[in-house]
Amino acid sequence: MSSHSLKSYSRIVVKIGSALLVEQGELKRAWLDALISDIVSLANSGAEVLIVSSGSIALGRGVLGLPKRPLKLEESQAAAAAGQIALAEAYADALGAHGKKAGQILLTLGDTEERRRYLNARATIATLLKLGAVPIVNENDSVATSEIRYGDNDRLAARVATMASADCLVLLSDIDGLYTAPPTQDPEAVFLPEVPRITPEIEAMAGSAGSELSRGGMKTKIDAGKIATAAGTSMVITSGKELNPLTRLADGGRGTWFPALGSPASARKAWIGGHLEPKGEITLDEGAAGAMKSGKSLLPAGVLSVTGRFSRGDAVVLLDAEGQTIGRGLVAYDAEEAQLIAGRNSREIEAIVGYPGRAEMIHRDDLVLEDAFLNGTR
Repeated sequence: MSSHSLKSYSRIVVKIGSALLVEQGELKRAWLDALISDIVSLANSGAEVLIVSSGSIALGRGVLGLPKRPLKLEESQAAAAAGQIALAEAYADALGAHGKKAGQILLTLGDTEERRRYLNARATIATLLKLGAVPIVNENDSVATSEIRYGDNDRLAARVATMASADCLVLLSDIDGLYTAPPTQDPEAVFLPEVPRITPEIEAMAGSAGSELSRGGMKTKIDAGKIATAAGTSMVITSGKELNPLTRLADGGRGTWFPALGSPASARKAWIGGHLEPKGEITLDEGAAGAMKSGKSLLPAGVLSVTGRFSRGDAVVLLDAEGQTIGRGLVAYDAEEAQLIAGRNSREIEAIVGYPGRAEMIHRDDLVLEDAFLNGTR
């Protein structure tokens, strides 16, 4: 049995596949109600929970009375459009029965990879969680043609977990974890309770076949594990076939755990500090530099000058008044706007740029300091 416990995590993303949620075009309401009771229990114990849910196309088939044959692209898009309404309503009703609110977020791969849209989605998720709502995330299948043909919600769930700085990703599957071979084909297959690191040998164990309603197989789950663990998120694959699968997992039920390689915060800082090409420079006064050192966000009032050509979401280098590099961050304003609000009070932002922008020029979650600065040697 694994030493991991779902109860030890504070921000959890739960991915639900179509085959678990929809049967013959109909929503499995008893299963959904049981899952939501699990999620409410986790929330009541202090965890924040996000849901990444497949099912809109499978549900839309039933809503629109589409044939069981493979759907044409435009039929899949229509099914997604109709099914997403029914899916969102079902989640809102199930959560509402427990006094909880749902918030729907529809994403494409571009929303998780293009930094400007990434920051918008990240801020929306953070605000929903702050307000006590449960974000319900799905691919925007009614317009995202390539995702309908080739996409899967395992990898999307991993990207959402990364975006939300979640410390745990739960993939609910029709199998209880990873085996050395497909257990339905090989009676000698051995169950793996923990995978410390995803190696080529582990990848070779992953089958590629999905079920009738699901586009993802074990391969996409291993791909999701690579994304999640590198970003500081632990992942577990467990069976969702029975009622209350999260309670079962929290009570020590079977699943394959993939431990995170570090924390979400440290992984994000490494990404900002070492993997993004800076597009400009922002020079800070002494007070702002000191505030950054103590873990505060960068406010416009502490900015002396702005140089470079950058857009919101780009990485910039942060300099002290002597021109020494003290860190990097993802900026919340385009260069022209940053120049306009430099040195000004955050309350003046709307009057200057014409819309109520964020109070911080760079939020503390999007800042990373130089190691020497962190160690106090500068």
